Amino acid sequence: MITPSKATIILLMLLMLIVTSNLNWGKKTWVGIIESDGKGYYAYLPAIFIYNDLNFGFFDEIEKEKYFDENLYYDYRSWAHGNVINKYYCGTALAESPFFLVAHSLAHLFDLDADGYSKIYPVLISIAALFYLLVGLFFLNSTLRLYNISEWHSSLTIIAALFGTNLFYYTVGEAGMSHVFSFAFISMFIYYSKSYFLDLDKKHILFLAMLLGIIVLIRPLNVLIVLILPFTAGSWLTLKKGIYTLFNRKLWFIFSIVVFAVIVSIQLIIYKISTGHFLVDSYGEEGFNFLNPHIIDMLFSYKKGLFLYTPIFLISLTGGYFLWRTNKFEFYSMFGFLAFITYVFASWWMWFYGGSFSSRVYVEYIPLFMILLAITLKEIKLRWIRRLYFSLIILIIIVCQIQTFQYRYFQIHWSDMNKEKYWEVFMRVDKL
Repeated sequence: MITPSKATIILLMLLMLIVTSNLNWGKKTWVGIIESDGKGYYAYLPAIFIYNDLNFGFFDEIEKEKYFDENLYYDYRSWAHGNVINKYYCGTALAESPFFLVAHSLAHLFDLDADGYSKIYPVLISIAALFYLLVGLFFLNSTLRLYNISEWHSSLTIIAALFGTNLFYYTVGEAGMSHVFSFAFISMFIYYSKSYFLDLDKKHILFLAMLLGIIVLIRPLNVLIVLILPFTAGSWLTLKKGIYTLFNRKLWFIFSIVVFAVIVSIQLIIYKISTGHFLVDSYGEEGFNFLNPHIIDMLFSYKKGLFLYTPIFLISLTGGYFLWRTNKFEFYSMFGFLAFITYVFASWWMWFYGGSFSSRVYVEYIPLFMILLAITLKEIKLRWIRRLYFSLIILIIIVCQIQTFQYRYFQIHWSDMNKEKYWEVFMRVDKL
């Protein structure tokens, strides 16, 4: 049976397919599908399946000669133990690999340039982004069902998740980045962790181990998602019962650890092949400064403020009021988690994370904010307040889409915005 929320997801995906094909599959636009950090994530695939070269010796031929574009040129390579390596991690490539293999097969079948970078490859990567968007939205919807959110409230929440945040941009505008892929796997992790605490099914232990392994392989810092388990448990008693059950099923627990370790070891094996060492610090001097976090800048600044450019994150926090009234354990565990990851993210040496729309490191955690938003929609009883909140969500979606449009066409600068620039272009599309 196709429920209203599932129908909403289907319609949204059809719309996203139209938007993506229109913006990214044209004669010249396809060259920008895989850009910036996305080039590093993706490079593992041609390195393994085409060039058999995990020291990326093909980089100069591809980036400087065959497909050179001064606006898109980006060197993702780094050095470790005297060898050239990829600065980025391979998890995104793992998620993209089925689509890459389809592209490579089609390139051979239709006698296209099978070098890993001709048009067919980026187009399939953009399709991969759409696929993982679908997965993420599907499991977000399934999670909302576990919280007894109505179909219509779920539909509105899903629309807000896609169009009211930077998820839309990182699916269409920069499909090669890791965020939409992380969004999908973290959305699955939240669903299966909630399901585990509800039924204590041992299969969920294995699913969670697999998902966590891929989450770490895509973006190691996202291992922090394990700290959301108290929230998905819902109570201290349920959390203790879940942990006890986990350790009591020793074979499943040990097998799950092995599965997690095997998945994470893929990166270590790659390092061993490329450098002769399992452990490599690919980011060098880049790191965290936990004594000087830029929390206010990350949340409110004109440069990259999460709440300024994507205010749906801010109004979703109203769900905390209802958590406080109904389940203080969930309140403390949710807001403790959000506060902690914000502190960690804001402690990165480049707290604004380079060129990006809003604060891109929160994209994968959108399901948590949407749970709060849905709880608010569910719990508001007065009709006029519900209508006001609904109207506010619609307004914020419109604001976010205008700012996304401005960002795409360089009215909002990718890294150098300030107060003057922001208000000069605020809600204006006539300056393009």
